[in-house]
Amino acid sequence: MTKRIALYPGTFDPITNGHFDVIERALRLFDNVIIAVAISEDKKPMFTLEQRIKMINAAVKDLDNVSVVGFNNLTVELAHTHNASILIRGLRAVSDFEYELQLGYLNNSLDNSIETVYLMPKLQHAFISSSIVRNLLKFNAKTSHLLPKEVQKIIGNKN
Repeated sequence: MTKRIALYPGTFDPITNGHFDVIERALRLFDNVIIAVAISEDKKPMFTLEQRIKMINAAVKDLDNVSVVGFNNLTVELAHTHNASILIRGLRAVSDFEYELQLGYLNNSLDNSIETVYLMPKLQHAFISSSIVRNLLKFNAKTSHLLPKEVQKIIGNKN
């Protein structure tokens, strides 16, 4: 039987409890989940690619069948490299939907064997975004309720 490999691409600047929840949900559906961390220089991330990968590895260390890779190419090309036929995208609110739908259609137009699966985090995590966390970090505000504890330890701001 062919393994169902899913790719979860994003900037993860930093990984949040919402991202982690989506990863756990994806693991219930797929045999392997590859977290693909985009370099995203155009977004000017707060954390380097290496820091983001380190945080994600710390957050998922107790999860089986999860791996983390960095990338700087088309998501569809990365999926081919890792034999992934599924792309995972998280949806927090209706405002995410239009952008994510366009992205899903674009990826499918590049390769119609690639399917996009949209997963919603639990309601308690629906408001969390990396940009909200980065804003709080700039002001040294509390983020421990928004981040996996391993990530909070690495970032090391107020609890």
